[in-house]
Amino acid sequence: MGFFRRFLRTRDAEREVKAWQEAWAKAVANSDRQAVSELRGRLDQLSAPDGDLEIEREMLEALEHVVDFAAAVAESGLPAIATGHRVVGTDVCHFTAPVSMPDDPTQPSGRLLLTNARAIFVGGARGMAVAWHAITQPTQSHRDLILIRTDGSTLYRFRCNSFDDAICAAFIARRLAGAKRVVT
Repeated sequence: MGFFRRFLRTRDAEREVKAWQEAWAKAVANSDRQAVSELRGRLDQLSAPDGDLEIEREMLEALEHVVDFAAAVAESGLPAIATGHRVVGTDVCHFTAPVSMPDDPTQPSGRLLLTNARAIFVGGARGMAVAWHAITQPTQSHRDLILIRTDGSTLYRFRCNSFDDAICAAFIARRLAGAKRVVT
């Protein structure tokens, strides 16, 4: 009987954590400050199956950061990051972070740069650059930034080292890709 109760409690705890993560994903999509408070309260009430909620705490910190970042961008625009990287050329760099490309057979590691004109990956045997007008609906999934070409021919998955980098990169990519689609 004791094993069965522990099993049921573990399953309930797993469901609670999964529900929290789903609520977190919705809050990320909306950059909602109120959701941060609600998620913090829910997180404090969770009982993880293994007692470890370190990833969820990292997720919550990243959400807090992107909410603040979104407010700053709304007020002042995207930040310009000084970089001496020659691939940036005359573009204005808005984001840079170390990433890997887990879907590539060689799984190269390198640097992702998001500029006003394009997304650039420098690393591995070959780099990659794609203009924002050629990208549709940049998304974030866990620690990944996903960019898909508008013609559907290529999916680029960049694995970031943190949720914070992935969420901020997706936020910036959505702004840049969306700005290139505005019809006047």
